[in-house]
Amino acid sequence: MRPLHPQHLRVATRGTTREINRRIALNLIRTNQPISRADLARLMGTRRGAVSLLVNELIDEGAIFEGATGEAKRGRKPTFLYIDSRKRCVVAVDIRPTRTFIMVTDLVGRQLASVTSFPTEREPKKFVADLVKRIKAILVEHKDLGRCQGVGVVVPGMVESSAGSVLRAPNLGWKDVKLRDPLAAALGIPVQIENSGKACALAQLWATRDAKAPTNFVYITVSDGLGVGVVMGGELVRGQHNIAGEFGHVPLNVDGPRCGCGATGCWEAYVSNLATLSRYFGRDLRERPVAADVAALTVDDLIARARGGDGKALAALLSTARYLGLGLGSVVNAIDPAHVYIGGEITAAWDLIEPTVRSGLAERALTPPAGATPITIVPPEQYPRLRGAAALVAAPSFAERGVA
Repeated sequence: MRPLHPQHLRVATRGTTREINRRIALNLIRTNQPISRADLARLMGTRRGAVSLLVNELIDEGAIFEGATGEAKRGRKPTFLYIDSRKRCVVAVDIRPTRTFIMVTDLVGRQLASVTSFPTEREPKKFVADLVKRIKAILVEHKDLGRCQGVGVVVPGMVESSAGSVLRAPNLGWKDVKLRDPLAAALGIPVQIENSGKACALAQLWATRDAKAPTNFVYITVSDGLGVGVVMGGELVRGQHNIAGEFGHVPLNVDGPRCGCGATGCWEAYVSNLATLSRYFGRDLRERPVAADVAALTVDDLIARARGGDGKALAALLSTARYLGLGLGSVVNAIDPAHVYIGGEITAAWDLIEPTVRSGLAERALTPPAGATPITIVPPEQYPRLRGAAALVAAPSFAERGVA
């Protein structure tokens, strides 16, 4: 039974039913577009006349529009409904320790322009100024895409949502950094920020079009760090202080390598891209100086070397795969998800590392079914972090609100 929290609920009014039906209709159109009024009525389990009234209101509000007509064996041809993303766009920003990526999407997360990137400035004020300049330039260059509805920003660290600040991002060296408000003030556009792991989970939830898709799942993103997002009952789990899911800083071994957070033996310290590359070179690459050719090597390069017969590269990947599986076992034991999604550069080597990851999971899982939890890879070219950033802006329009 799902508990009710009165402080999170609003008293129902005469308009409550209409609002609920409005959001149901918007979500069904978003996930099934193009869709006819008749099909929408069938999915909602209501009369076509009632749906037509609702659809007409949504058209008048500019939330949806009628597009192409379909074929019909008899009678009037159906006119298809779409979410109205015309002349409206969203800017998505993915901040990483080395580079920051920007993508422009429509209101349902479809990419509208090429992804651009630039070196991440570690000094927060300089970073904000640089990011503002680049976003403004992109919007001018793509002014044909229409008015920007907002900017979504994902950060590899812990975020305080109400204040719009970064509480702690060890890999960026940021602590208590005000990010949302300075960006919004400089751009004149609403800005939302979120932790990268949670954003990836939101992107996966947002992208779901199949009614049978899992509503209890974990998303793990392996990159410069390790992010985890947890979805239960179709809702992103945040916790009291918005740090739920920080499994990356749960130790695999308290005597293990030092993590960027300052602790030792964290799961992230074993499986991040930097950990994998350090394992290959046989030294901690956080220690300076690092030779230019060493610093330039990426996980993609390492995977290419492994495929080319470099046994040392393959061993480094397989070692990371084992630690990934062992840590995943702890996540599965704690959350018991129906599904696990994994993203990040190392997934390009999934055919090489999958058996080792699954072996580590099975070794740590408390029951055989838990050890066999389905795993799906989300390729980097799908830009899950950027799509999660875009969903931060668009998703609230489709979200349910508690009523009583």
